Amino acid sequence: MKSQWECFLQNLGIWEGSFTNFSPQGTLLNDTSSRLSLESLNNNQTVRLTLSRSGKDDVIREFSSVGGGLLFFENGSFSEGLIQLGPFSEFGGELAFVRENRRLRLVQLFDKNGHLNGLTLIREHLAGTPAAERPPLEINDLLGEWRGQAVTIYRDLRSRSVSEGDSPDIYSTTLKIQLDDAGRLIQSTSFGERTITSTATIKGSIVLFDQDPEKQVQVLLLPDGASATSPLKVQLRQPLFLEAGWLIQPNLRQRMIRSYNEKGEWVSLTLVTEEKV
Repeated sequence: MKSQWECFLQNLGIWEGSFTNFSPQGTLLNDTSSRLSLESLNNNQTVRLTLSRSGKDDVIREFSSVGGGLLFFENGSFSEGLIQLGPFSEFGGELAFVRENRRLRLVQLFDKNGHLNGLTLIREHLAGTPAAERPPLEINDLLGEWRGQAVTIYRDLRSRSVSEGDSPDIYSTTLKIQLDDAGRLIQSTSFGERTITSTATIKGSIVLFDQDPEKQVQVLLLPDGASATSPLKVQLRQPLFLEAGWLIQPNLRQRMIRSYNEKGEWVSLTLVTEEKV
């Protein structure tokens, strides 16, 4: 097993792309070109991050270790965010996929009252390589049955000691998405032994799981085959999750899920890789 630091090093390089901001309803607000350099120093003992965006000052960070609210998978995909949901405080997280010469990152932010406040989609490619993108995601792209494998890592000692031989949880998944006669979406998700079925209303690029008015969750269909799954409001004493999806090919999709327990504590990160059957 790779250490968390070795997984982080999968992201080294110069990444060119853009930061695109959306309203909670999926309206495109602005788009800013970007260049992000992750440079190895001191024989891979330090990594310097330099982010340049037009019209903004450069952001420079140096890393000699990773931890806190940040966890990596073996292929370099990662998530960073708050480790605790607190009262009257802003909340959010980033979910980031790495595949070949591409990265797709999604940031979800909530205001001090817990309401979804905005999203940023970051699409990047390694400098000097093609910047090929997928078309915007549509409902028809998702219909059917998807089977895959999930890898879950934990932020307690089980996650931190990955390099010491403690393996992540790996299990099979099934996702079935269909439309009923009234045009509502029906989704059935199976993780290992557990199956959850839910229904949603479709309105343009928004899929709203509205069965429980107190716990509404929306999926936004975004450019480059991306999707953002967010609670409309995060609530104390309720478990919650943030999810991003990326349709890499018509029959290949990845999803990443950042899960919090009823105490508002971040507990785990899951990467699902699934194929349409």
